[in-house]
Amino acid sequence: MSKTAITSERAPRAIGPYSQAVRAGDFVFFSGQVPIDPSTGELVTGGIEAETQQVVKNLNEVLAAAGAGWDDVVKTTIYLLDMNDFAVVNRVYGEVVGNVPPARATVQVAALPKGAAVEIDMVAHVPTSRGASR
Repeated sequence: MSKTAITSERAPRAIGPYSQAVRAGDFVFFSGQVPIDPSTGELVTGGIEAETQQVVKNLNEVLAAAGAGWDDVVKTTIYLLDMNDFAVVNRVYGEVVGNVPPARATVQVAALPKGAAVEIDMVAHVPTSRGASR
């Protein structure tokens, strides 16, 4: 099986040796997104709600580049710096996940890139007949 990198100029560039997303067959594996504003390359300010909204925006852009949407997402993992932020993150996340929410894990971590408070990665099922790569 071959793999193809998927990128969006409307999402933050990778800050290491990885792709924003990779298609393998009918699955697309999305790298974790942190709340970086792609126009500035800086972490957004405004607390956990603003950070989660930016993460969702970033994921939306990479989803679009893959020819997918939230209804295609089958698994997510949410990484939180502080589990006390769970309710806010859950609310913002819940507004976008589609009719059948994906399977999910949420874990607290010691640190995240760039000092972020939240990061989300995911896997989507996107048949190759409709997926795009850019």
